[in-house]
Amino acid sequence: MTLHALRIYHEKAAGRLVIAPDKARIEFGDNVLPQLKTTSDGTKVLWPQPFDDARDPQNWSDWQKHVQLAIVTLAAISPDFNVGIGIAGIQDIAETYGVSAEKITSSTTSWAVFLLGWGGILAVVLMQRLGRLPVLFWSQLLALGFLIGCALSPNLRTFAAMRFLTSFFCGVPQVTGLYVVSDVFPFHLQAHKLNVWVMGFIISPFFPPCALGYLVPRAGFRWAYGVGIIYNGIVVFLIALFGRETLLDRHDPAACDHVPPNTFANRVETLVGITGSRLARFRTPWKDLAIRSFRLMWRPHLLSLMLYEGFLFGFSIGMNLTNSLFLGEPRPLGYGFSQDAIATIYFTPIVSVLLGQLVGHHINDFIVTRAIRRNGGVYEAESRLWCVSPHITTDISPRPLRMRRSCAIALPIYVAGLIVSGAAFQNKLSVAAVIMGWGIREIAVMVNTVAIYAYANDCFPRFPGEISGLLNLFRTLGGFAMPYFQTTWARKRGSLQVFGCEAAIVAGMFFMIVPAVYHLGPKLRAKYSM
Repeated sequence: MTLHALRIYHEKAAGRLVIAPDKARIEFGDNVLPQLKTTSDGTKVLWPQPFDDARDPQNWSDWQKHVQLAIVTLAAISPDFNVGIGIAGIQDIAETYGVSAEKITSSTTSWAVFLLGWGGILAVVLMQRLGRLPVLFWSQLLALGFLIGCALSPNLRTFAAMRFLTSFFCGVPQVTGLYVVSDVFPFHLQAHKLNVWVMGFIISPFFPPCALGYLVPRAGFRWAYGVGIIYNGIVVFLIALFGRETLLDRHDPAACDHVPPNTFANRVETLVGITGSRLARFRTPWKDLAIRSFRLMWRPHLLSLMLYEGFLFGFSIGMNLTNSLFLGEPRPLGYGFSQDAIATIYFTPIVSVLLGQLVGHHINDFIVTRAIRRNGGVYEAESRLWCVSPHITTDISPRPLRMRRSCAIALPIYVAGLIVSGAAFQNKLSVAAVIMGWGIREIAVMVNTVAIYAYANDCFPRFPGEISGLLNLFRTLGGFAMPYFQTTWARKRGSLQVFGCEAAIVAGMFFMIVPAVYHLGPKLRAKYSM
């Protein structure tokens, strides 16, 4: 195997990677083993294989890598944070513009969620041609300008337009993160770093109702948007000051020679996109980029899991969009809580996501390490899915790969959380029941989402942006429609029926999709990889 072939082996392998050096000796031969770069302790083979050049992002210092991760994580908070400002100020916005709170939710909030996904799809195409950094910078700068428009809007029509444009442009970081993690971190660290980035965009919608919920009744929604403007301004500043371009085409043996020297002038040119436009001729043509997402979307093991994640995450988005209504409206539909009480309850999902990040970090590590050991030093992507006692016999080990912990770790917790929430809202149980149901559901969302993102990225390692864009689109499409029917349905039939049906849908999709993908995954990857 040539050195160039080793550098792109992780893309050709599509979800099956040789991790143990001893297994690599058997797989590649004694003549290739000395060429393989491993971790400092010699226990894991590095994928992708880095260039012998300090300009390769895989060779950057740990400090520089984590600075880039911190920037994209802080930026990933912005999209849902900006949407969430409207949730925190929903009553004041409704009074200011003379409409009902439900009208604000259905006519502006849900469509703002809808547009979060589409901006990322366009950004993926641009990032592959111009680079990650300039697209991230310009999108966040434009989003900041439109967010200022939200704060200054004189009427509902202008407010809605500014909110929609903000969402379209600010959704880009929810695509960029998977790019950056794949660009700078080796395979064995990617799930850990994904856990951090995913935590950013899952926790972000709960910050505004929590923190700004205390501000809005005292200062109005425009000041809440002022806080958002400050946060987004800080993110733009960090991108401009510390952001670095992570795109490197590993198919080009001379890729590192295209990286400009790290001078101030070159950094400015890279930031604004001048460097990217010069290098665009070395990169994938526009025509191929435009159809990549469509070519990927229909792959059965990806499409089925995107549908599952879309419903699971979408119901979570819908819950966040309507929770303030359930908590704030008078009985019999809601609890009639004050704005301060609602803001306090919104601490629940924040704590839950942090717990989910901690749990997911250790569970992912344990399951994958155990799977590699049982599989003779080879990683199979399906170990991310953790099905209930699956038995897969692969072509790389005579032993079956048995996983007794599962994405079903997330499923029963999620279902229980929805049912507890429905019963609490319908029967006006103690607020502790609301907190418990909401809390355990968000833990499940965190654990499940990291597993799905990691699995999809492992199966299509050459297309992290397209994978991230499609998953982001499916989860936002799953959530944007919820305000149109959830509150009305709850009024007619009760919250328990609403959340019970949602729990049944997610459970049904799990049993139809996840076990099948787990068992058929190796064959599907072999047949439909790109």
